[in-house]
Amino acid sequence: MEITNQTSYTRFILLGLSNDPRLQVFSFLVFLLMYIMTLSGNLLLILAVRVNPTLQTPMYFFLSNLSAVDIIFSSTVVPKILINALSKDRSISLLECAVQMYVHLAMGACESILLAVMAFDRYAAICRPLHYNAVMNKKLCIGFAAMAWSVGSLNSFILVIPTLSLPICRSNHIDHFFCEIPPFLQMSCGDTWANVLLIYISAGVIVMCSFLLTLVSYCHIIYSILNIRNAQGRYKTFSTCASHLSVVTVYYGAIMFMCMRPPTARSSRIDKGVPVVYTAVTPLLNPFVYSMRNKDVKETSKTFPLTDLQNLSMLS
Repeated sequence: MEITNQTSYTRFILLGLSNDPRLQVFSFLVFLLMYIMTLSGNLLLILAVRVNPTLQTPMYFFLSNLSAVDIIFSSTVVPKILINALSKDRSISLLECAVQMYVHLAMGACESILLAVMAFDRYAAICRPLHYNAVMNKKLCIGFAAMAWSVGSLNSFILVIPTLSLPICRSNHIDHFFCEIPPFLQMSCGDTWANVLLIYISAGVIVMCSFLLTLVSYCHIIYSILNIRNAQGRYKTFSTCASHLSVVTVYYGAIMFMCMRPPTARSSRIDKGVPVVYTAVTPLLNPFVYSMRNKDVKETSKTFPLTDLQNLSMLS
């Protein structure tokens, strides 16, 4: 077999989700609709928090960061999916591939940490209501957000650089709809055990630690809710974190399913299907599940074209 270094390839071919022309058109329409809704929903949330003083709380500060993550995440992956769905040329440059891989990993880690921080915020609000303002102060919130973005970027750098340094000798065809690390490991003829080890360490440190923090927070939250004697009070308290809990379940479920499977259990269809959840579905759900049910957000959305644009210019 002829050994070809990675430097011989300047472009790669994304095989996409399907080669069926009808499914390609269908996937184009679905992803286009989801992308438009993702952008509009997340941008509306960011602007609503910016102009409405009642939404300028720690929870909505973190939601704004989460919306920014989702916009960047989707805008890095989905436009290429839309182009490839209708184009015969499915090639992608090495630079584009590196950017997709880097942003995908960075935003994924950042979102995991933000979800854990939001769980801690709900813990502080429900279990420590008298100390909430002192605990979740502005300085701490900014520190949490900065930590999420920084750790995400560092994690991505640590994983992407060794992956792009691997020799590629099997093919330049990527059996995926965007550039991700596992397909690159499969194309490599070099020793990938160190790369796999880094992936598991990253998943253990970031994903599992974030999940455990979320789990511990919700154990305390559920305990506090069960101690509320009034049934209506229990329902009202639980409803403040139900949206977050549902998105956490979907997000971490997909991530852990992908990261914690043994290599022998891998399947091409599953490897391409599950990432759709956290690349397109979760960014779409976040603004609607978290915020569109909120009365203050709804009222802000109704008056946004008139009053809130004036407020935004005054706040700038």
